[in-house]
Amino acid sequence: MIAGLEEISGGEIRIGSDVVNDVPPAKRGVAMVFQSYALYPHMSVRENMAFGLKLAKKPRAEIDAAVDRAAEILQITHLLDRKPKALSGGQRQRVAIGRAIVRKPAVFLFDEPLSNLDAALRVQMRIELARLHQELGTTMIYVTHDQVEAMTLGDRIAVFNGGRIEQVGTPLELYEQPANQFVAGFLGSPKMNFLPAQLAGHHAGGSDILLAGQTRLTLPGQLSLPAGDKITLGLRPEHIGWSKEASNNAIPASVDLIEHLGGEQIVYARAEGGDHQVAFTLAGQAATPHRGDRVWLQPRFETCHLFAADGRALPSRASAS
Repeated sequence: MIAGLEEISGGEIRIGSDVVNDVPPAKRGVAMVFQSYALYPHMSVRENMAFGLKLAKKPRAEIDAAVDRAAEILQITHLLDRKPKALSGGQRQRVAIGRAIVRKPAVFLFDEPLSNLDAALRVQMRIELARLHQELGTTMIYVTHDQVEAMTLGDRIAVFNGGRIEQVGTPLELYEQPANQFVAGFLGSPKMNFLPAQLAGHHAGGSDILLAGQTRLTLPGQLSLPAGDKITLGLRPEHIGWSKEASNNAIPASVDLIEHLGGEQIVYARAEGGDHQVAFTLAGQAATPHRGDRVWLQPRFETCHLFAADGRALPSRASAS
């Protein structure tokens, strides 16, 4: 719809201060970078990058200057005479981005541009795209299913679910204050742990909840729900500690698996009384439990997230009423 390839059912699309609802796609100042690169195999890199400007009948000197400038920005000047088949995946993606840059668009549209690259190259290209955005200062709309790309590249993120926008905000706003359980589960790696619970009651010290297996936990503050309501407790892996000693306000669990990742370790434990796995992270040099150990998980309740039965977020840092 932004590119003009689909009609909108209502409202306005503005690029800058201009309403472009009835503006043809070719005149909207939009450049698209596709997942599949979409390079002409019989053309050189220079010819691929210049093709759109040639169609627009731009002067040869202007085309050459634009291509050379884009190649310099993307560090592919030495590749200008090669054909796409002689390039790596990352180099082809740079050429596709260069073809968009030479048009000097008002908006860049990126359609999962890194999904065809291997893991190491995706990291490198993420850095390149972030640098490119800072250098050009042009609006970029970036579609991705990779939450790491969204968190690292986005100034503002719109999380879609079934074609509907669940929440819009900065990466940290969505990470720390998700509007609902779907958004909370989308952002974060490992993702947030969700434990079904029931509100057991309120007292001066806070609100009590019951997990599966009748583990009772006390949360700070008063929740604005009646006792007996079903809720979901959301815990980020980095906000969970552990102990081998039984402790109050903790979740008994048994360790299933430990992933050693060098800089950190991810421990997967199964909460007692239910079939719910809980992941928590430890620094690389921290002491770790062993597979099969019985441990007590110690959430930092001041950072927990709570969700009502319909998935909407409840106050995650409940204040006393």
